[in-house]
Amino acid sequence: MKIAMFTDAYFPRINGVSVSVRSYATEVSKLGHEVWVVCPEYTEEQQKSALFDEKSNDGESPFKVMRIPSTRIIFSREDRMGRIDMWHRIKREMDLFRPDVIHVNSEWTVGYFGEMYAHHRKIACVFTFHTMWEDYLENYVPILPAHSLRKIGRSVVRFFLKRADVIVAPTKRIENVARNYGVQNTVHVIPTGIPDGAPFSFQRSIQVSSRLFKKYPHLKGKRILLFVGRIVKEKNLPFLFDVLEIVIKKLPKTALLFVGGGPFLEELSQIASSRGLSQYVAFPGYMKSEDLIYFYKLASVFVFPSKTETQGLVTLEAMVASLPVVAIGELGTVDVMQGDHGGFMVKDDVNEFSEKVLQLLNDQNLRKRKSKEAAEWGGKWRISALTPLLLSCYEEAIKSKIPAEAAEAGYDEFENEFNAELGLESSNGI
Repeated sequence: MKIAMFTDAYFPRINGVSVSVRSYATEVSKLGHEVWVVCPEYTEEQQKSALFDEKSNDGESPFKVMRIPSTRIIFSREDRMGRIDMWHRIKREMDLFRPDVIHVNSEWTVGYFGEMYAHHRKIACVFTFHTMWEDYLENYVPILPAHSLRKIGRSVVRFFLKRADVIVAPTKRIENVARNYGVQNTVHVIPTGIPDGAPFSFQRSIQVSSRLFKKYPHLKGKRILLFVGRIVKEKNLPFLFDVLEIVIKKLPKTALLFVGGGPFLEELSQIASSRGLSQYVAFPGYMKSEDLIYFYKLASVFVFPSKTETQGLVTLEAMVASLPVVAIGELGTVDVMQGDHGGFMVKDDVNEFSEKVLQLLNDQNLRKRKSKEAAEWGGKWRISALTPLLLSCYEEAIKSKIPAEAAEAGYDEFENEFNAELGLESSNGI
């Protein structure tokens, strides 16, 4: 098959969507399919400041990455928006590639191009519902009322859901959300999955350890509570300061480590300082994926307070590394943990959360049992086992469309309709 994955987020932008796209593009390519990833360009500053896995470098990818010239997004300094005037370039390249299926992974301009190309060319379209925009938008556009933003978020996602031939939801709960939006299309639940990575080398461990403790000497000798992920408001991160205050009253030699970066990082650091927790907290920022295993091995407990997570990838990564988890049981976390597998899934209650953390820190036998359980449970989400499910979604979508030869007649009509919709002049058949 020829597969074009359209996404508004890709490396060096680090989030669940970019990880999902690269992971599946890599696995699908390994199975002999031809894959193109269509995504925005990022600024040189973003590429230099983001510490991401060198394997995400376009030149080393087993698939082609097509970068679209982009513009900044006013409400998100991390993200970019593909330029509308790049439509003719995208159409020309896609016509040459002639994909069998379009896989849309986001709801901004690049995702819109992918959906519209598939719709008018009558090509199979698969849409992955990654992001709960009705929950996220108020963190990015605070000037509008929350109820208005939720309505906008639902409307945007519903547009893509209703136009897709097949829908992929990373969790059962996201499938239910799609159903609540009134969508009747086929929905398949397929988690992103965890790459089958190589073990962390001893020498690499020494290098990362040396850098970490040189920069944060106050971490030495303390048991580590670890959070990994984007540092953004919607992750509910100040909740962990409430937990930390309870824990250090009983176990003073405990520290909280935030691995990741994002627009809320500076404010979160200031909150820690204002609460007198600076000597118990560290913010090492983004880490290369090859280095993350060190932090999972260093920590005693993985703590995850997010209530808006759709996938729970980092929770799975922690489990695969045998790190027990304490997490608030909402959305993606419920589907990943399905109870107390690999740790404890708790309510949105700081006392219950803290109690479970203390149990794992105080009871080494319990922690060993949960560590073993975490490794076994997390192993069920290996991406090599999930990729065939995605390929079956592509095949199902392709079967639902008319033969490619019949679609040829609609090419000129498509060009005129799309130009009119975007307010662009005719490309004269280019």
